[in-house]
Amino acid sequence: MVPYEIRAVLPGDEPQLLEVARHLNSVNLPHDAAVISEIVEHSHKSFTGEIQNPRLRQYVFALIDREKGCIIGTSMIIAQLGRPGAPYVYFDVFDEEKYSASITKHFRHTVLKIGYSYNGPTEIGGLVLSPEYRRAGDRLGTMISYVRFMYLALHAEQFQQTVVAELMPPLEPDGTSHLWEALGRRFTDMSYAEADLLSKKNKEFIKSLFPDGGIYATVLSPEAQAVIGKTGAQTRGVEKLLRRIGFRYANRVDPFDGGPHYAARLDEISLVQDTRRARADRPVTPQPGDKRALVAVEYPEPPYFRAVLTTIRDEPGRGVALANDAWEVLSVHHSSPLVILRIE
Repeated sequence: MVPYEIRAVLPGDEPQLLEVARHLNSVNLPHDAAVISEIVEHSHKSFTGEIQNPRLRQYVFALIDREKGCIIGTSMIIAQLGRPGAPYVYFDVFDEEKYSASITKHFRHTVLKIGYSYNGPTEIGGLVLSPEYRRAGDRLGTMISYVRFMYLALHAEQFQQTVVAELMPPLEPDGTSHLWEALGRRFTDMSYAEADLLSKKNKEFIKSLFPDGGIYATVLSPEAQAVIGKTGAQTRGVEKLLRRIGFRYANRVDPFDGGPHYAARLDEISLVQDTRRARADRPVTPQPGDKRALVAVEYPEPPYFRAVLTTIRDEPGRGVALANDAWEVLSVHHSSPLVILRIE
């Protein structure tokens, strides 16, 4: 039996998705029933093509425990950050050196300067796995993370040339941010949670209220300076994965909490390069020497996209043989098109 599968989120998934969102509660996946309903609707219209402009689409993938029939994790792709009326907003981070010859003093300052893009990158985000399923041997985190890169490879023409991931920085136990308290609150008179939620739909207040010039981090509290561009404990594993597959720190951070932005060219991401198309040959009983891979199929009807982790066997000149149970779950037949990403 295939114990887990990944599919597109569907109408009716809202209560379960809300429960999973409780473990992340980010801008992309907030623990808010109304917003979750909007996210599910947006994703469904993206997979069906009802949203005709591919740059306006947002795809959400659900990891399913098939025995229990419940969602246990998610990940998402936002086709493009930044458009007229809703720019991609960030702080560029750079160093500026000052030297006084008369008193022989030298300083290197970290400077933050707000930036806006109206034709920004593709974003990967919304990655969360229910705590009780975070067992290293199951590779569930790998599955729900990797599936986004398979989809990017499958539909590369619909996405931007640059892909970014915005990582969570160190936050206080109550969810507040030292950087926001030292900076953002002073310009907006809003709490971090209020501003973070509002920014999902309204970015005008950022452009209107944040200063345009460079901000010297030197004048901020040591606690605020310490989180700029740093990755929180909850996302260090994600950072390690991103670095391994070709992402690098972009010298940009979230203007609210200082979380780092990692970026890579789409065609240089190793998981995108390693994704391949193939044809199904036949179902087989797994044998020693068979390889493990994430295998995906697209459908014209719900669930539109499905992927499972299974064993595969290349049949030269014929296609790819799949384990019997995966063949059945994916509902494939001889010569069905497959998308394959090897899992080492």
